[in-house]
Amino acid sequence: MICPECNNEYAGGITVCPVCNVELIDEKEFRERKTQTQEWVTVYTTNDDIEAAMLKSNLEFAGIEVVIIDKKDSSFPVWGDLSVIKLDVRREDAEKARRIIDDIQENDKESE
Repeated sequence: MICPECNNEYAGGITVCPVCNVELIDEKEFRERKTQTQEWVTVYTTNDDIEAAMLKSNLEFAGIEVVIIDKKDSSFPVWGDLSVIKLDVRREDAEKARRIIDDIQENDKESE
C-alpha cells in the first residue's frame, strides 16, 4: 500500500499513512493517479541515448522526476524528428530542469 501524499510504501495491514494521516491506496491506483494528475512537459530533445541518460541522471539528482520518451525504432534507423528522444518532467519542475540543462551545456562548452 502506498500513501498518495508522501509516496511512502507500507507493508500489508497498514491502511493509513502514519506521516500524512491519509488513507493508503494500492500500487495500481497509485500509478493511475500519478499518470492522470501530473502534466508532463518536454524540456529537452536529442538523438543521443547517452546524452539523454546523463541529463536524466543529473535532473534526478536535483530531485526532479524525469521520463525519457524514446521515439527511436531500432528496426528502422531514421534521422531527424523520427529519431527524437525526449526528456519530460512535471510542469512545475520544467523551469528548474531547463536551468540545470542550460548550466550543464554551458559547462560543456567551457570545457571544450
